[in-house]
Amino acid sequence: MRILVVGAGAIGGYFGGRLLEAGRDVTFLVRPRRAAQLAKTGLVIRSPLGDANLPAPSTVTIETLGTGFDLILLSCKAYDLEGAADSFAPAVQTATAILPLLNGMAHMDYLEARFGTRAVLGGQCQISTDLDTEGHILHLNDFHILGFGEIDGVPSPRVQAIAATMTGARFDSRPSQAIMLEMWEKWLLIAAVAGITCLMRATVGDIVAANAVKLTNDMLDECAAIATAHGYPPRQAFLDRVRGIATAPGSTFAASMLRDIERRAPIEADHIIGDLVHRAAAKSVDCPLLRIAHAHVNAYEIRRKREHAAVQAA
Repeated sequence: MRILVVGAGAIGGYFGGRLLEAGRDVTFLVRPRRAAQLAKTGLVIRSPLGDANLPAPSTVTIETLGTGFDLILLSCKAYDLEGAADSFAPAVQTATAILPLLNGMAHMDYLEARFGTRAVLGGQCQISTDLDTEGHILHLNDFHILGFGEIDGVPSPRVQAIAATMTGARFDSRPSQAIMLEMWEKWLLIAAVAGITCLMRATVGDIVAANAVKLTNDMLDECAAIATAHGYPPRQAFLDRVRGIATAPGSTFAASMLRDIERRAPIEADHIIGDLVHRAAAKSVDCPLLRIAHAHVNAYEIRRKREHAAVQAA
């Protein structure tokens, strides 16, 4: 199976690197600067579950991209989705499967509309990664899960082939017949935690200390009601686990969106929170806390863009 990994950043570089480490046929679609960096330093993974040093991984740029790929692994930020799709579009053929690892659901609508429902798989990953100043991939927690499956939940030969290809790589690959529910559940977790920690500009533990746990639970309830209205009621065990994470006294956990705000970086405000608010309106689900949280993070993004433009113009 020929695999094209779009980008070699923290997520794509990690899972693509692990597949390459296991001897799979992996090519990274990257910009010229990243291609030069990988040619010089190799693809380096630093992980509590085992490091990897992969010299001179196979790379292509938009100008040198060919065809013949069976699987395209996509893990960009939501605000880069259209540009990423433009870059890999020439490689999409009739039998090519696109496996996105973005959060939320808006990217699924976009990819299905552009490439057809048949081309797109459901996918989600559970991992915390980052890039250091040298472009090395840092694995920051002790789990690395990649789930995937057909949108309709029906087992298929291509999912079986992907599962076989991923078996033996140093991460947990999980073919699923309920991938859409799993994607919705992950979205709810991210939206609820991002919504409350960004709105309060505080960690989970600080929110608990401020006697604001009810706000956290209410926001999670709003998220769950939206998913239920769209036909994906979250499982009770999932909700119990999320409440435990999001209301743990003394926890230093905060959403990555809050960390991005604190370093004045772009955020996925519309994709993670705004799209959930939009889908709530489509089903007449009231979500006052989510609407406030979206206004809060959207105002940040408007100001950040204005300040960035001023700096660029100076």
